[in-house]
Parts: sequence; structure tokens; C-alpha cells
Amino acid sequence: MKTAAKYDIMPTEDILEKTAEALKKNGMNAIILQNAAEAKQKILELIPKGAEIMTMTSVTADALGITNEINESGNYNSVRNKLMSMDRNKQNVEMKRLGSSPEWTIGSVHAITQDGHVLIASNTGSQLPAYAYGSKKVIWVVGAQKIAKNFDDGIKRVYDYTLPLESERARKAYGVVGSAVNKLLVVNNEVDPERITIMIIKEKLGF
Repeated sequence: MKTAAKYDIMPTEDILEKTAEALKKNGMNAIILQNAAEAKQKILELIPKGAEIMTMTSVTADALGITNEINESGNYNSVRNKLMSMDRNKQNVEMKRLGSSPEWTIGSVHAITQDGHVLIASNTGSQLPAYAYGSKKVIWVVGAQKIAKNFDDGIKRVYDYTLPLESERARKAYGVVGSAVNKLLVVNNEVDPERITIMIIKEKLGF
């Protein structure tokens, strides 16, 4: 089976339920949603108006329209908007602090294993501090095709499937040579109850 086809398959209902239950046992609130519209509505119900929130770079969040909603509606305290207004050369340390510990963070992940572990790859690592510890609340929106059989399969998905697609996106978006898995966050368990919410959407979203 070609790599693209192998890692773009929607799981069965049994696997969806099994994965959600495993995530819950590992301290993460997992919600299965039918489609992108339902996911967007749920996200907006969860995030209080006026909340400080950072939208991490995410093809999935963009597809849901949630990135624009948060950063452009005026209903939220957008950390990304604040960062865009700052001088990276003069305010680099302050910018890193802001991005590392916003009250709320929303983004996506690159693989979820059926036994409830989460993998997030990064070129720079900029989104990882908030995901791992810095944010009080984390929301991950995830297309169900990102569910992997186990950890080894999740790693293969990251390198063989996600990385080439992210490299292509980065070339188009930033004019760079490509991307790399320079840093990898693995969330095995969340010790803070209700901190992480994972919305698994029964549509092919992101990569």
C-alpha cells in the first residue's frame, strides 16, 4: 500500500471508541465529533469570550475556520495578533514567553495511537512548551485519519507521511527548503485533569 493511502484511512467506529477511551484513561478529554462544523461549534462553546488564546499553526484549525474566528473576530485576546505586532529582534525573549504560556492554546497533532498516546512533531519547537505544560487549557482538533495502530506506526506516520506534506506547505508558505522533525513531543499521560481536550473529527482534516 502506498504511504499516502496507508496513513489517510478513516478508522472504524470500534477503533474510534477504543482510542477515545484510551485517551480518557491517560488523562485527556476525548470527544468524537461528526464533522468540521460540529467541531467548530464545540470549540466556540468551550472557549470563554475574551480569553487569552494562542492559535498554533495548524492546517486542521485553518480548515475549521477557527483560526480566523479567534484572531479576527475581536471576541478573544489573540496572542498571535500580539506577537505579529512585536519586533522579533528587540522583543524576542518576551515573544517566546507569550507563546509558551498563553491561558488557552489550540492546534493539532500528527498522530494518536489506539492506546491513547499523542505525537506532535515540530521544526522549531515553538508550539511544544504550551502543549506540554505552559497553557492552562489545550484544545487539539484532529482528523480521525491520524489515528495510528501503535507508537511505532505513529512515528512512521510522522516521518513518512506528515513530514513530506509539511515540507511542501512550508515551501509554499515561507519560501524555505522544507521542514524537519527537529523536536518531537510525546504525551503519554496528562496529570492535570481537564487540561487537554482532544476533538477527534470523523473527516479527513489536516495531515
